[in-house]
Amino acid sequence: MDYFRIQGGIPLSGTVAINGAKNAALPLLAASLLTDKQLILDRVPLVADVFSLKLLLEHLGVRVQMNSKTFVAQAEKIDSGARADYNMVRKMRASILVLGGLLGRCGKAQVAFPGGCAIGVRPVDYHIAGLQALGVDVSVYDGYIHAFAPKGRVSGGVYKFPRPSVTGTQNLLLASVLAKGETRLENIALEPEVLSLVQCLKQMGAVIEGQGTSVLQIQGKDSLEGTHFNILPDRIEIGTYIVAALMSRGELTLTGCAKELMGSYVSLLTHIGVPIREVSPGTFYIKSPDYWSGFNIRTQVFPGFPTDLQSQFTVLATQAENSSTIEENIFENRFMHVGELSRMGANITINGSTAYIKGKTSLTGAEVMATDLRASVCLVLAALAAKGETIVNRVYHLDRGYENLPGKLLSCGAKIERVCPKRSL
Repeated sequence: MDYFRIQGGIPLSGTVAINGAKNAALPLLAASLLTDKQLILDRVPLVADVFSLKLLLEHLGVRVQMNSKTFVAQAEKIDSGARADYNMVRKMRASILVLGGLLGRCGKAQVAFPGGCAIGVRPVDYHIAGLQALGVDVSVYDGYIHAFAPKGRVSGGVYKFPRPSVTGTQNLLLASVLAKGETRLENIALEPEVLSLVQCLKQMGAVIEGQGTSVLQIQGKDSLEGTHFNILPDRIEIGTYIVAALMSRGELTLTGCAKELMGSYVSLLTHIGVPIREVSPGTFYIKSPDYWSGFNIRTQVFPGFPTDLQSQFTVLATQAENSSTIEENIFENRFMHVGELSRMGANITINGSTAYIKGKTSLTGAEVMATDLRASVCLVLAALAAKGETIVNRVYHLDRGYENLPGKLLSCGAKIERVCPKRSL
């Protein structure tokens, strides 16, 4: 497996262009199942998860053309008998989104249980219960979700999420916009990536009311049109490069950002003594101060602190002037990176869902192993501050969500190399 070799202690300096958000691109690509017209998406991040979903959509009958970061998807005819096989679905959680798209377009679907990072149980119970509330017969056997609309079309209904679910909300949206009747979704997720999907579906002709609130009212349509849509900036990538500038004791300019997506962590950074300056609309400048204070955060659904930045801020806390605490409330297994950080000298104690991190800790290069997407990038961030050389193994996790991270860091002065061991025959 490929690995990174990183030499720490080199301050970063330069400009990083922020990509479109992976977590916004995936449901938008799945929306191509809903129309026989062209769906054109700009600013698509070229990451492994996107290419995995592209292959799955093509397997289902969608034609996807690429021109740099613009994807043109068209599903003139969907093979209603095709199923989303395990080998195509196992790599990422977002594969479950084809369930709603297939049901909306064809009235039936067979989708294997999805895979992805091993950061928690993440059941699909809400997806199944929600679809059943929309008149869909759902059964689970042989590792597949078998869904069927008895009248050949989703009939609509009312469903209240027990707790907000991003992919659950997106899946029910995809299933309901072509339903026979009205659908009411309550206690939905309010993440920007959900609102982005709503906006795109409305541009395609869907009738959706309540955008920006916890309740959506959807009036089903007989068909949808195509559209041209721009994917929003990746708020997790923005936060990751902010931490990279701080850990390296350097300075970075980030372009292609959106201030409204960054509020939950920019306010925290300002509070602990790390000002983020907007030098022009969408362009931010970060310069590492001599020190920053410890902090106490709890991961929450949007607009709270995002769970996808928890591991990055765990690393940041190791260099704070005093101790910090981080409470993880979204995924039960999202502290797996702590053991690897400890190999580099981090002083972190876990008690239940809370991590206690000692600040002003000297990190030393070591050989470590990534366990999931965000854990892989947190080890890279730790390596930027560590004394000596760090080897980060299993970086295929990082390929799923970060486009050319080594190249971007290298262009800003980092000493980082991707090593591809020779394969034996």
